[in-house]
Amino acid sequence: MRHSAGPGNPYLSGVHTPMQKELTIEDLPVTGTIPPALDGRYLRMGPNPMKPSPARYHWFSGDGMIHGIRIEKGRAVWYRNRWIRSTAVSKALGEARVEGPRNAFDTVNTNVVRFAGKTLGLVEAGSTPVEIDERLRTLRYTDFGGTLHGSFTAHPHVDPLTGEMHGICYDVSRRRAIRYVVVTHEGKVRREVTIPIEHGPMIHDCAFTKRFAIILDLPVTFSLWAGITRHPFPYRWNPSHAARVGLLPREGEARDIIWCSIDPCYVFHAVNSYDAANGSVILDVIVHDRMFSRIKAGPDSQRCALERWMIDPATKRVERVTIDSTPQEFPRPDERRLGQPYRYAYTMTMTGWFLGSGLYKHDLEAGTRQTHDFGPQRHPCEFMFVPAHAQAEEDEGWLIGFVIDAKARTTELTILDARNFADAPQASIRIPHIVPPGFHGNWLQNS
Repeated sequence: MRHSAGPGNPYLSGVHTPMQKELTIEDLPVTGTIPPALDGRYLRMGPNPMKPSPARYHWFSGDGMIHGIRIEKGRAVWYRNRWIRSTAVSKALGEARVEGPRNAFDTVNTNVVRFAGKTLGLVEAGSTPVEIDERLRTLRYTDFGGTLHGSFTAHPHVDPLTGEMHGICYDVSRRRAIRYVVVTHEGKVRREVTIPIEHGPMIHDCAFTKRFAIILDLPVTFSLWAGITRHPFPYRWNPSHAARVGLLPREGEARDIIWCSIDPCYVFHAVNSYDAANGSVILDVIVHDRMFSRIKAGPDSQRCALERWMIDPATKRVERVTIDSTPQEFPRPDERRLGQPYRYAYTMTMTGWFLGSGLYKHDLEAGTRQTHDFGPQRHPCEFMFVPAHAQAEEDEGWLIGFVIDAKARTTELTILDARNFADAPQASIRIPHIVPPGFHGNWLQNS
């Protein structure tokens, strides 16, 4: 997976060209049949800068925009896109500042989830979450009723066995510590552990098992030079920062962490993790050889792969096994299996500039891989698995995500049958413009 910087900023041109307007489009055309069980909204968050400077723009720093499609009774009722109302966006639009507690900054552009009855927009490194209404309007910033003491994470995970949400939080303005945060299903922080750290590492994701929360302390850290020069994304590859994985007992303190050294690498996303019968911890991750070492506009690794890390808490050794060396990212399992043994993982195959080129379905028990090819100049984004019903088997359901048609300059919300993965989509919903590639999306089923 090689990149060429080329002229201009690749994250401001082509399919990455930012949208200029907020739109509402009703009764979108549907090809195929939307499964009747799907009643809710697909929401996807990403950067969409209002007034970017091409020479200084970094993909991770753009103003946040949420895109959504409402599905009901087999119809695509509406599509909407709305900027997240940060202070800068509200000012640019001539609107009053949205209420609520901020932290180091208030640009929210990375993820959107539903938790404790609320739709939350998320980002890492310094902001509190934002609450978003049914029609994608920014309501307020929130610190979970005064229980969150600092920033939150862009990539929390909900334990399906307890209903609690877990995250590793870091803050660009507080570089000597990170925080492990647990939020109850009522939406209040129950547990917050401060963990001393060096150099201010960027920690996008985390994982957990029944015994441990897993901390990925890897050599992408705050860059003093980038901070002094006011680069909008001040994190760089740091070869002097020792790479390690931490196993924090779920109810333990910072002094109880078992730190395990690994060779230098970077992980944006964990697939899943669980406790093995022999006492080790199994952690499946997408591993990059390095990150943010050459190009200042976005991700710039030269190799990435799906790996399994077998972590021995007794010896503090990590054995790394490559499952699939093909470049891929944005992994998703059946999230009912988080923290537990699981079989299937779905990933986006990649070309340059973090663009999707297809999807993989990995059967981790059988050691096989299936491919879904969307065709030339068609770029899938992150797809998530939605179970067909509460008691569905692990791959009994659908995969949902955006696919950009670069030639037609349109986008489709595509629904695949997970058990017939390579077949034509079960349904596609057409959006008459390109939804620029973003980060994370989720299906929010109506109760």
